[in-house]
Amino acid sequence: MLKVVIIEDEQPAIENLLYALNNIELEYNIAGILKSVKESITWFNERVTEIDLIFMDIQLTDGLSFNIFKSVNIYTPVIFTTAYDKYLQTSLEYNAIDYLMKPIGNDKLRQSLTKFNNLKTHFTANYLQTSHVQNGDSNTILKDRIIVKKGVEFQSIKAEDVAYFYTEHKLIFLVDKEGKKYMAHASNLTDLMLQLNKKIFFRANRKYIININFIKKYKPFDRVKVEVELCVHSPESVVISQENSSSFKYWIENL
Repeated sequence: MLKVVIIEDEQPAIENLLYALNNIELEYNIAGILKSVKESITWFNERVTEIDLIFMDIQLTDGLSFNIFKSVNIYTPVIFTTAYDKYLQTSLEYNAIDYLMKPIGNDKLRQSLTKFNNLKTHFTANYLQTSHVQNGDSNTILKDRIIVKKGVEFQSIKAEDVAYFYTEHKLIFLVDKEGKKYMAHASNLTDLMLQLNKKIFFRANRKYIININFIKKYKPFDRVKVEVELCVHSPESVVISQENSSSFKYWIENL
């Protein structure tokens, strides 16, 4: 029995997906139907049962569903469902195994599920890893220390002492609580974020990951964005985009 979560804010789209699932005679169980970024973050933080597959709309009432991944660790494969094709490239960064345009037809859905079954082995190790992270298991993958390079030497810095990470010229830099800059031993911010404590660190935008303990203040910016001032100087203003602003407010107020 396939355990499925649907993240969708339009009732007709939910009903259409359920109708298509029934038409292809799939044996499945709905573990949850979630209708917003905020609700999804809460659900994934509190869930105790494992799930096999997520059907995820991209444009939700309170922002893009990509923001969910910035607040919780999700390793479950995702079939994105949307009325827009402009997010295809971005979806590939977030566990996507397919990208279906609405309305979803039986043949396209059947092809996506065939692809899911073929890729299931690839995700198995991550399923087990996720259960440790979500349930507070001591064998978590979250980093306590970050390896950095200073000249020809490598050092280890406590994660709690990192004010922020940022990327420049395809390199990842770490700035500590004293404002010292190091080159982080990481390939990209997306992979790095998966290994950080989501209650402490937030992916502000494509260039910055910030530590909640080094946020001095924040304020509305350009009506729909948020500008953050850090306690430690940053090379430029840290601006939370419109798509991330609702997730940021939830993160800083509730986590």
